[in-house]
Amino acid sequence: MEESLKDFELEAWGEGELAYIKQLKAKDVAELFPQLGGLPEGIDLYAVVSADGTPMVLTDSRSAALENVEESELELVTLH
Repeated sequence: MEESLKDFELEAWGEGELAYIKQLKAKDVAELFPQLGGLPEGIDLYAVVSADGTPMVLTDSRSAALENVEESELELVTLH
C-alpha cells in the first residue's frame, strides 16, 4: 500500500519550502483569492500554493507559475 502525507504533515514538513501548482477555472478563483472578481469565464488560471495552503501567486500560464516557484526558491511537489 502506498503511503501518503496527510495535510497537516505536509504543512509542517514543507513550511516555506514546498509549493504546488493548482489549475483553476475563472469561476473557482474566488475560493483561493476572494479579493478577485469579475474574471472572464472560460479561461484557465494557475495558482502557486504553499504547503500550508496559502495562495501565493495567480497567473494565466503554467510556465509563469513554474518560474515563480523557481524564483522563490521553493521545491515543487505534485499532489494526487
